Amino acid sequence: MEYVLTANHLCKNYKHFKALNDFSMHVPKGAIYGFVGKNGAGKTTLIRLICGLQKPASGEYMLYGTKNTDSRILETQKRIGAVVETPSVYQNMTAEENMREQYYLRGLPDFHDIPDILKLVGLEDTGKKKAKDFSLGMRQRLGIAIALAGKPDMLILDEPTNGLDPQGIIEIRELILKLNREQQITVLISSHILDELSKLATHYGFIDKGTMIKEIDAKELERVCKKYTELKVTDTAALASELDQMGLQYEIQSDIQAMIYGEIPIFDLTLALAKKNCRVISIHEHEESLESYYINLVGGGKHE
Repeated sequence: MEYVLTANHLCKNYKHFKALNDFSMHVPKGAIYGFVGKNGAGKTTLIRLICGLQKPASGEYMLYGTKNTDSRILETQKRIGAVVETPSVYQNMTAEENMREQYYLRGLPDFHDIPDILKLVGLEDTGKKKAKDFSLGMRQRLGIAIALAGKPDMLILDEPTNGLDPQGIIEIRELILKLNREQQITVLISSHILDELSKLATHYGFIDKGTMIKEIDAKELERVCKKYTELKVTDTAALASELDQMGLQYEIQSDIQAMIYGEIPIFDLTLALAKKNCRVISIHEHEESLESYYINLVGGGKHE
């Protein structure tokens, strides 16, 4: 697998606080990578390191094959667009004026693609309206437009839906999907809003207290979080025989307990088991969410 970003044993300290502690990660090319952790877990610190705003105390990261200690890393970092914490927007400028200012700062030669970027983020019709009069969602989309200046290959978004109303959240979600699918931009999203992230991410990294706890792709996460029914019976051998005939996936947990995946024809199953003198003791349905998976990973406690 090709990775656009890897980190190996990164450490970053602020006096006596370890913001990153032996941290490692792997972001595949073309992914929407959900970077999950509590507030203060180290997400923003990692982003600042990758963007070149800070330096690690130890360890290394590699961006598009270039190590952070390589003199070419500054050039490689130009392939990143980022919105860290709050978008850097000039409030008394229009969307186009903000874009032009960003082009000046980056030394980009001309402004010919600014209208296309504004159209891409849905701000093509804002005209002379100042950014201070934009909704929060519009300002967030303008921040993403500014990050897209220079046509980056990777986009880093730090809590992109924080404070947005439901419509604003939907707009940002659709924009991220569009950038990933149509522009082939790899996206790293730092977030603790897990329900929304589950609608986007193809890969996940779970960070706690500055350490990467788990990396997993969406398909594997769906497999471990999928719905199952916990069934207790008097004879699991009889149960297994019936489940095999019904073509259902299952795992025998003990002499009396099994986990069955997918929808179960409970009535038919109960009748078939009764004919084999097997009695159903109890039935419990379970479906683990991304949130409960994360909480179990970090050892309990509600995420912030």
